[in-house]
Amino acid sequence: MLVKTFGAAVQGISAIMVTIEVNVSPGIKFMHVGLPDNAVKESHERVASALEYNGYKFPRKQIVINMAPADIRKEGSAYDLPIAVGVMAADEKLKADALADYVIMGELSLDGSLRPIKGVLPIAIRAREEGFKGFILPKANAREAAVVNNLKVYGVENLKDVLEFFNGIRELEETVVNTREEFFENVKHADVDFSDVKGQENVKRAFEVAAAGGHNIILVGPPGAGKSMMAKRLPTILPPFTLHEALETTKIHSVAGKLDGNTSLIARRPFRSPHHTISDVALVGGGTFPQPGEISLAHNGVLFLDELPEFKRSVLEVLRQPLEDRKISISRAKFAIDYPASFMLVASMNPCPCGYYNHPTKECVCAPGVVQKYLSRISGPLLDRIDIHVEIVPVPFERLSDRRPAESSAAIRERVVQARQVQERRFKDVDGVYCNAQMSSKQLRTFAIPDEEGMNLLKQAMTRLTLSARAYDRILKVARTIADLDASEVIHAQHVAEAIGYRSLDREGWIG
Repeated sequence: MLVKTFGAAVQGISAIMVTIEVNVSPGIKFMHVGLPDNAVKESHERVASALEYNGYKFPRKQIVINMAPADIRKEGSAYDLPIAVGVMAADEKLKADALADYVIMGELSLDGSLRPIKGVLPIAIRAREEGFKGFILPKANAREAAVVNNLKVYGVENLKDVLEFFNGIRELEETVVNTREEFFENVKHADVDFSDVKGQENVKRAFEVAAAGGHNIILVGPPGAGKSMMAKRLPTILPPFTLHEALETTKIHSVAGKLDGNTSLIARRPFRSPHHTISDVALVGGGTFPQPGEISLAHNGVLFLDELPEFKRSVLEVLRQPLEDRKISISRAKFAIDYPASFMLVASMNPCPCGYYNHPTKECVCAPGVVQKYLSRISGPLLDRIDIHVEIVPVPFERLSDRRPAESSAAIRERVVQARQVQERRFKDVDGVYCNAQMSSKQLRTFAIPDEEGMNLLKQAMTRLTLSARAYDRILKVARTIADLDASEVIHAQHVAEAIGYRSLDREGWIG
């Protein structure tokens, strides 16, 4: 008897429906076709053991399993459950009437219990689009799938529960999540706050400007000055997630298998901080079976690279294209996958190997030329793509011991949100641009033209600092953001002056 069950294959952050055709007939062969990988082929042993452990007899007949479309590679162990259901239905041990109404996915243990799988959210979205009535999957993934409305989600713990459900012996409990209620309940919760930071008012201002315009930022300063502490607080002043952004970010983390069983929707902007020993592929994504990298996991959030010069040169250079295009394309011989990568880059570094170049009280012990060699590990093209450069110095004891509360993240975020609202109105007719950092050169000529005094000041800076054309664009973008924070439609000289001040590493003679 021929029976069809339905699953899905994840490509990038989208899913493609897979029809699993099972035919049981007299004979002794077991054939698995449709471009399955080794994990899918090994399902025979898991399915047979799970069925027998739960009191069902695996058919000793010829079984042919085809996974269509046959030209798409099927990967992983998530097809165990639909294969087991299909085999039982094809052997007439299971009623097949309702199989066409459900997408079924799950990895089987040898005792029939179900293990969690990856990519549940994209599969649930595709199931709803294809008009399926419900989605049967491991209980550990049920809350993640229940984010999708107009789709019944049934989380199950054991293969026997699924078989008895289709035979009409038992009912499965539907998992229901109030997506909007949970999202807005968690969206403003944060464990850290800028009120914890004493002093560093100029650096806080730089972070406010960066958050308001979506600009990349690099902090240069000695050990213990507070670089990492402040970077970790940047997500607390970014505008709250919209529901669309949260869904998009959750899809990426779902595909990468980074969601735990209690998470239904990511409500706070991600903060990713990879170690400097990370490989190129781990950062940008890819591999034999492509997976999202750190830059995609930081989508709509912050990617923090601590001790930037310690990263391998090749790792840093692969960042250049994603920083411009806000996506990463992974190409293979037979397919290409695009992962979104719209993140804010925050980098920090010591000014020299010993860490105390330009320190107010400690003397640098580095040999002549070492400082320049250390900073040259970061290429000029990459540095040009970072809008804001900030020097940070240690906070004196008087400021550290000050008991007066500093400005909270909520107060800073309020100004940031107001500036972002100005930008939303400005770019409402421009596709793909939501903040000043995303403006193209053509849009700069429309929206970021300084007044005459500001233009003269910029001309002098370009000549004296020998800035590149890209640095010129960055200054205009940052100046536009500073003017937005001041609720000024015109970019004045003081806005340009502050933006130029955020190009510390471009200043001639900064090294020695």
